[in-house]
Amino acid sequence: MESPPSKHGPVEDVVDGMELYSKSVRSLYRPVTADGKKKKKAATKFMDSEKLDVLNSWVSTNIKKKECVGFIPRLSDSQSERHICCCGHTQEQHQFDLRVPKTPPGTVWDPQIHVREYPSDSHGDLTFSGSTRMLAKYVRASCDTEPSALFDLMTQQWGLKVPNLLISVTGGAKNFNINPRLKNLFSGGLVTAAQSTGAWIITGGCHAGVMKHVGEAVRDFSDSEIVLIGIATWGIVHNRRALLSKAGGAPALYPIDEGSQGELCCLDNNHTHFILVDDGTHGRYGVEIPLRARLEKYISEQTMEKEGTAIKIPIVCVVLEGGPGTLDTIYNAMYNNTPCVIVEGSGRVADVIAQVADLSPSRITISLVKEKLQNLFLDTYSSFTEEQVIMWTKKIQDIVRMGSLLTILREASTGEQGMDVAILQALLKASHSTDHRGRDNWDYQLKLAVSWNRPDIAETQIFTDDWKWKPSDLYPSLMVSLIEDKPSFVKLFLDRGVTLTEFVTSDHLTHLYNSTDQHSLIHSKLEREASLDPSLSSKDCYILLRHVSSVLQELLGDSTEPLYPEKRSRHMRSLAHVNIKIGGKVGSRSDSLENVHHVLEYPARDLLVWCIVQNRAELADIIWSLVQDCIVAGLACSKILKSLSKEEDDTITKEDMLSLANLYEERAAGVFNECYRNDERRAELLLVRVSPRWGQFTTLELADEAQGQLFMSQGGVQAYLTKTWWGKLSVDNGFLQVILCMLLFPLIYSGLVTFRIEERSARSVLKEGPAGPGHHSNVMSLHHQPSTSPREAPGRRLQAQSCLWKLLGFFNAPVVKFYYNVVSYIGFLWLFAYVIMSDFQTYPSWKEYLLYIWVFSLLSEEIRQLLYDPDRRGFITKATQYFSQFWNQADMLALVFFIVGLICRLVHKDTVYLGRVFLSVDFMIFTFGIMHIFAVSRVLGPKMIILRRMIKDVFFFLFLLAIWIVSYGVAKQSILVINETRLHWIFRNVLYEPYLALFGQIPTAVDGLNFDSTKCSENGTVPSLPKCVFNDGSGNALFPEWLTIILTCLYILFANILLLNLLIAMLSYTFGDVESHADQVWKFYCFGLIREYNERPSAPPPFILFSHLYLLFKNLFCRNDMKHHKSFRKTVEGDEAASLLSWESYMRDNYEQSCRQTSKQSQENLVKDTAER
Repeated sequence: MESPPSKHGPVEDVVDGMELYSKSVRSLYRPVTADGKKKKKAATKFMDSEKLDVLNSWVSTNIKKKECVGFIPRLSDSQSERHICCCGHTQEQHQFDLRVPKTPPGTVWDPQIHVREYPSDSHGDLTFSGSTRMLAKYVRASCDTEPSALFDLMTQQWGLKVPNLLISVTGGAKNFNINPRLKNLFSGGLVTAAQSTGAWIITGGCHAGVMKHVGEAVRDFSDSEIVLIGIATWGIVHNRRALLSKAGGAPALYPIDEGSQGELCCLDNNHTHFILVDDGTHGRYGVEIPLRARLEKYISEQTMEKEGTAIKIPIVCVVLEGGPGTLDTIYNAMYNNTPCVIVEGSGRVADVIAQVADLSPSRITISLVKEKLQNLFLDTYSSFTEEQVIMWTKKIQDIVRMGSLLTILREASTGEQGMDVAILQALLKASHSTDHRGRDNWDYQLKLAVSWNRPDIAETQIFTDDWKWKPSDLYPSLMVSLIEDKPSFVKLFLDRGVTLTEFVTSDHLTHLYNSTDQHSLIHSKLEREASLDPSLSSKDCYILLRHVSSVLQELLGDSTEPLYPEKRSRHMRSLAHVNIKIGGKVGSRSDSLENVHHVLEYPARDLLVWCIVQNRAELADIIWSLVQDCIVAGLACSKILKSLSKEEDDTITKEDMLSLANLYEERAAGVFNECYRNDERRAELLLVRVSPRWGQFTTLELADEAQGQLFMSQGGVQAYLTKTWWGKLSVDNGFLQVILCMLLFPLIYSGLVTFRIEERSARSVLKEGPAGPGHHSNVMSLHHQPSTSPREAPGRRLQAQSCLWKLLGFFNAPVVKFYYNVVSYIGFLWLFAYVIMSDFQTYPSWKEYLLYIWVFSLLSEEIRQLLYDPDRRGFITKATQYFSQFWNQADMLALVFFIVGLICRLVHKDTVYLGRVFLSVDFMIFTFGIMHIFAVSRVLGPKMIILRRMIKDVFFFLFLLAIWIVSYGVAKQSILVINETRLHWIFRNVLYEPYLALFGQIPTAVDGLNFDSTKCSENGTVPSLPKCVFNDGSGNALFPEWLTIILTCLYILFANILLLNLLIAMLSYTFGDVESHADQVWKFYCFGLIREYNERPSAPPPFILFSHLYLLFKNLFCRNDMKHHKSFRKTVEGDEAASLLSWESYMRDNYEQSCRQTSKQSQENLVKDTAER
């Protein structure tokens, strides 16, 4: 064995005739593998110097190596053997400790005396020469090292995650042949078992035998990092001198040289971690076996914490081929209650046990074992003694007696199970032990299956007729499955009878929110909300439902009502049996999640929101299929995800959120279309029905809040909005018909315009509307109008008031209100223009007073819109909603400018002209309001959307343009004019002239030939003239003309050609981008216009003042609630609501079925097309 460098000189480079690496390249940093992450990311992380120092210090303190310190030659007649110590090393390779006396001749070599421990000098990272795989970690450890120290090294220093399963692979240590089919079965199954369970695989770590097969399996079949730990003997590692280094230097370069390894063995290049066990000897095999056994036992005694549930880490032994030592390993493992999986067909010991496993122990005789050994140990059978055969027979009998710990993977049954299933079945069989009986045993098996994430095993091996499961028995495992994002198990538990009504209690939901990922956006928002709660201490802070409610209200919009009102969540702080901290740890509570009494009203909704805020698509998909009011739920999910994406910093997560948001909007649109095809009346009611589940939102309101352009553009939604736009008028009426009736209202009774007469009997029609299977036909017998409405009056009263009904119906139609307001607005602009251009006298004329009244009517309408709050959401919420609209901001800006101009106009005669300037600018702002009117046009509306986007592009372009204008303008002014102090001329020369140059007005002052002293002021004393350029006083310019001309040419080149073409390209891209879905965007924005005119009084300005006085009188004295403005909000309660939601769920099922069929057909067509090719 080689020793570290000594003060007597360098160590020789030859050990047992093998050339070793004595030097390695050093660097400041050493890459550290990202255990548990994908391979492509493994080599990209580096330890900082502080962590490296901690690692080196920890290893030096806790991990030791062994060195022989007393040279005692071997007793041999060979001269060469006399230069080798009993430990296997030459005299030069010994580390002599001064504290150990020299060994006198005739001393018997004793490892207890002649071997000493020193701090390990070999640990860190290694890379294999000629290999492209990532770095591996290694450590040289004494054979007496405590298993706890090695476990801490792997989990704390190397960063490995505590395993859910430990797979110990043993067998043939030398290369052996295995047929390809069995090799694929073994390799694929082993990797599947490790990846699905998060297991550690432990082997001997050498590049030979079963260890090499396992390494190749991980290399060929894994798509993510698998922890493959090799525990080998340091003294038999070929080229081990290359590993003499500490963490912090360059990765140790380890060559695999099988040609010169002799009796030694190379490390396998597909393992991720190595523990090299050192007993101070060289060339002695099996040194690692005791430490490996102790380490495996120690790991199996550790527990996995699964959300308050602790289970020990299970261990299984997998046997492939093997010799006498393998039989001892199997026997000892099963004796210690470790289940074993024997791979039949791999050869030797494995086949001997597999062929007699189905026999009773009494039938396993010595002669039978001899026969098996003779057939399977062809080359070494002659070396077996009679005593060895008897010992083998006894051990095989004992192994077969422990049938619950023995599983045979038979090649003939591979169609029924693979290696992964065999491993997991072996563990389940082994769980039938004295430690687990009855329900505890089945619970333990289920916990194992959940920790492995193997619902197939749970369904076939656990949920059998052997045990009857109650839904409450599944609650702990369901909680773990939710938190660890295991949708297959969640679906399995729901199929097994778990009801969300009983499971999703306030306590469980609080626990779920406290268990969110601490690095996630939603957890940080909840944590911040909880930290602001004055009733909670900063040290013992909980996430309660009221905190969740506040965050959800922020995500859904301030206009929504709290999903968890304060009165429902206040009791959470005083719960004695729940103590959940923000970190997700469970404090003083029972080990099992018991049934609690705080049942939530909408459990499916609550669980869906919990899935959505964590961006868990598969879980949310399962829960959404259980939610009632699924259309609103889909839009709410879209809104929440879009809100979160605005705050998310990670680009990939943000894209995932937006993709999932679009998916749920598509689902909401798909379900609504299915409903609309089945029954238009019910579908329209779903649009305006107030949803108590989602903060008293309606579908249309939530679609508007979530910017659901796709949903709003659906045919059914547009049909309802069109009917609302026409009010009681028929949608078939033409433009000219409506205009004529507006001019001559008696024509209303001539039949020129038609009304939707069928609306009078809407209730009876809706009562008789079609229904899906199992649904009541009276679902639509709802009060669409107040009982005093003329439309719902008895027949005689309806006939008597039909003339008044038509008159009110015509003038209350939003389309008629819109046309009147268009005419009114054009008249207002004409009057405004006439006053400021032709009739702006010292004292206001009657036309100007009319203008004041007109503007006051516009102001009163804006105030009405600001204060109008039929749903009692509060002034702040309503004001926030009002000012969030662009056109409301523009209207208020125009009114503010008018008020300022009016004040300047009236307060003093000296400010009259200033007032006129303000009013002139204000006229421009009011004129821009015509664009809002154009939005209703199918032709001009989309163009207005495109124009708004282009304006944003222009503003961004101006930032680039300003850089060129300012740089050129300042440089030009500084060269041409000396010490100009007049600000207005500085502005003209620095900004205005360069800006005009963009439009072809080239500045002439840059050329000295254009200098004219009569057109400038030499000292800048004439306010109306610019200051002269730098000259000699005789009319000759002295500034460098060549420089100013060059600067002007460069400025024109970049600004006029490059930047303006950039602007054109930006606008072209915007046009193409928006034009593709401009119709969709226009339909979305039309909803706001329709809603505005639906709520607007009938009379246009300035006559709208009378309507405002009438509304004020009704509110102050009659306390009238103005229900006719609530056509976009309908309250449906009781059996009618239940029937409607049941029908919607039925339509949702139809939609999902059609989606599955479409997907299946597309897959079949793809297969068909592929086959035809």
